[in-house]
Amino acid sequence: METESVPTAPPPPLEGTEAAAILAGWPGPALRLAADGAVRAANARCAPLDADGGAWREDLSWWVASDGPLLDSARSVPVATGSGPGVVEFAAVPLPDGEVLLLGRDVTLERRLRHALTESRQRYKDLVDISSDFAWETGPDGRFAFVSPAGAIGYRAEELLGRHPADLVLPEFADQPLPFDTRVPIERTEVWLRDRSGEPACLISSAVPLTGPGGEWLGARGACRDITDARLRGMELSRVRLREKYLGFIVSSTRDDVDPTRTLEIAAGVAVNATGAAGVLVFARAGEGYGPAARQGTLPPEAADALPALLAAAAESAGGCEAVAGPVRLLAARTLFRNEVNGAVLAWRPAAEAWSADDISMVSAIADHVGVAVAQARYQERLKTLSERDGLTGLYNRRTFMELLEQRLERHRGGSSALLYFDLDNFKAVNDLLGHTAGDGVLQAVGTLLVRLARPGDLTARLGGDEFVLWIERVDEAQALRVADRLLREAAEFLRPLSAAPDRPLGVSIGVALYAGGGGEPAQGLLDRGDHAMYAAKRQGKGNRALAPAAAIASGRAGGDAPAGGTVGE
Repeated sequence: METESVPTAPPPPLEGTEAAAILAGWPGPALRLAADGAVRAANARCAPLDADGGAWREDLSWWVASDGPLLDSARSVPVATGSGPGVVEFAAVPLPDGEVLLLGRDVTLERRLRHALTESRQRYKDLVDISSDFAWETGPDGRFAFVSPAGAIGYRAEELLGRHPADLVLPEFADQPLPFDTRVPIERTEVWLRDRSGEPACLISSAVPLTGPGGEWLGARGACRDITDARLRGMELSRVRLREKYLGFIVSSTRDDVDPTRTLEIAAGVAVNATGAAGVLVFARAGEGYGPAARQGTLPPEAADALPALLAAAAESAGGCEAVAGPVRLLAARTLFRNEVNGAVLAWRPAAEAWSADDISMVSAIADHVGVAVAQARYQERLKTLSERDGLTGLYNRRTFMELLEQRLERHRGGSSALLYFDLDNFKAVNDLLGHTAGDGVLQAVGTLLVRLARPGDLTARLGGDEFVLWIERVDEAQALRVADRLLREAAEFLRPLSAAPDRPLGVSIGVALYAGGGGEPAQGLLDRGDHAMYAAKRQGKGNRALAPAAAIASGRAGGDAPAGGTVGE
């Protein structure tokens, strides 16, 4: 049952002298107004409030004149203060003769704090309503006992309630600590879960454990924020930066290294590190074929048969081309220089391991960067060939042959070797009767014949004109003479069709100089012995050979005439 409120009697009016004392001693602004609102007196603290023209006085005068104090004992008015707009609240105290004493106090700070609190509460409510975070709580069984209404990672709140968080963990992150069963407070801990569509979701979580009176664990409570997009963007940015770093190594090497082969070796190493490949080959294109220019690792022999078709396909493709060959999975990308294919980058790994899009992109990017280095390497190889090789026959020139022969003699240890020094019989007639173009053809044919006769490790050279040499490693006298006889025979057969006339058949005369080592004979001395032996063979008739045995050096005997097929100095 409601009780009726009993009106409180207004305080008795203040006497004039008492009111004057209060007006003077009041710490805030104070005024004395007549019943009609006219200002009878004001203390000094009212003056600073007049900065806005005194509108606040007019407001109070109107309020008093309209009997406002009878309805409400206080009135707030906006004023100007030294720190900006403010509010002063005036309390009305009745005086005799209907006058009113208004005592003011500055409530600006109070109003501001109240407004800020109200605004803060509303802001918090709005943020909670629109936040993508979700709050959660787990019970003693570790299952979700509470999830904020918005749910999380694609699940509705009711789909998560009663479910164990471990059910949402990705298999590859099964050993990660979870905030949902934490025994200690944690802050900003990342956890990877599986969202409703099965995709990875990264959450950052803060949580505290819940304990009972006896310290027993009752669950955990916390909040999570889905940062999957930010984390994936960060991972992509990291991949881009790592890719730029890898490619920067190649660019720096291209700019700073004099040897382009070094750049290609760096590129092969970068490709291995960046893709996790088992190995990488960088090819340079020569005509319709490809030759290795740099490598990291060894390509299984079973994959060799698949290379021609794969490299041909890569030459026609702007992206990478894949193939499986035996135990390996191959990935090839072409290299370009001035818009022409000049090579390829080939990577391989076990056949069971697929190439990712990042792997294909990285190999293609490396191929884009090494096209210039491949061109430089080919150019340097051509320069090296021009400086080392005879331009007509492709054999070593005199300077290179002498350098290589000196190296062979320096490391010669035990056994014997032989130098076959020969020139062409009746070659001048070819130049005189058929012309120098025909003569060049003969020299090229001799080069072809020597390459066919030479074994791996032997040296062949054109010393100049129609003079040639063949250095044969690890042969005794009988073996050297057999090679010389074969050369006599095959040269006669191979060169006869190129002769100037039937009565001037092309052939060779050969000097065979044996080398046993240990005597300190220089390369030029060996060459001179072969030259002398060759002229000894010519004096016996064209198409012969003569021997300069190694023993001639030790005994001090110089080469001399020998019968056809005989020995110089006998």
